[in-house]
Amino acid sequence: MGLAGCGANARLNALPSGSGVVSFVRIDNARFDGDDGEALKQEIWESLTREWPRLSNNLLALSGGQEDGAFGAGLLVGWSQRGDRPTFKIVTGTSTGALAAPFAFLGREYDWALQKIYTQTRPNDVIAGTRFLLSAVNNEALMDNGPLAQSINKYLDMRILDRIAKEYEKGRLLLISTTNLDTGKLAIWNIGAIAASGHPRRLELVRKVVLASAAVPGLFPPVMIDVVLDKTKHQEMHVDGGTISQVFLYPPSLQLGNILRRENADPPRAYIIRNGRASPTPENVERKTLAIAGRAIETMIASNGVGDLYRIYTTAQRDGIDFNLALIGEDFKQPYSGPFDSAYMAKLFDYGWHKGRAGYAWQKVPPGLAN
Repeated sequence: MGLAGCGANARLNALPSGSGVVSFVRIDNARFDGDDGEALKQEIWESLTREWPRLSNNLLALSGGQEDGAFGAGLLVGWSQRGDRPTFKIVTGTSTGALAAPFAFLGREYDWALQKIYTQTRPNDVIAGTRFLLSAVNNEALMDNGPLAQSINKYLDMRILDRIAKEYEKGRLLLISTTNLDTGKLAIWNIGAIAASGHPRRLELVRKVVLASAAVPGLFPPVMIDVVLDKTKHQEMHVDGGTISQVFLYPPSLQLGNILRRENADPPRAYIIRNGRASPTPENVERKTLAIAGRAIETMIASNGVGDLYRIYTTAQRDGIDFNLALIGEDFKQPYSGPFDSAYMAKLFDYGWHKGRAGYAWQKVPPGLAN
């Protein structure tokens, strides 16, 4: 009886297959398909015409990793305090990287937000209402992400959105990924274009996108995003962008190096911050179903994340873009006690900060390849 009373929420129909051009709050370039570089290529070409003054050719990609996002946040803040952190032409974010990306995009002026998010956040600022496994079957997720939504709303306000819009108008791009579960494809959201659209619902849409990018399937509920096709409203179900790719830079079909390689410009450089280790920390796995399944999923995610780095590396090599990688090293020894543990995140932020402040020794190849 209890299960019957906890049915999942109804939804509008998903978009039909091959639906073509759709509109999100009447913003035509609000997002791009992750496997189609042509529309994104056009957006980047148009950004070049808006550049004033001439911007650098530096790119920044922030990966997923949940609470391990404290590493990337600390590294960026320490890099700022060192004094040589560049302005980035393009910033991309996935999952926890999507939470940090707007503030990384705006530069050292907003380092305070990165520090507060990853050192002053408590577990109850992210999750609430843990359900029993059986009752979760008829619900959308094991946990309620209402506190996470409130935290996003607290930091991502209209003032921040207006600043993002100004940077977009200078020719800079902020891109955040989600996974469209209905199509099983990566979606790349053009946050600057949404911010600069002037649409009254632009802040609501951006907050939804960031929440969706951090919505780990099964753990957090998916985010439903309205879309219009031929004047008919539909809904798409979006979850963590890391479901498909733990970190993304640009679609390989884009050949971005040819676009960014301009006369009298610095050579393109890509900085990839992986909020995690090259492989999971060794542990003694119990012979129990949930322990085995959990460890297997953790290992699979880590392996897929390294695969993403190889894909970015080979694409960058082809396009003549300098590859630079940062990740959590074996010298970080703080034990992990549970999701969004405050002490763990504070220690990891401090670890990243010291690395950035001292001048991080960026790796020139993915894990497993010799420099």
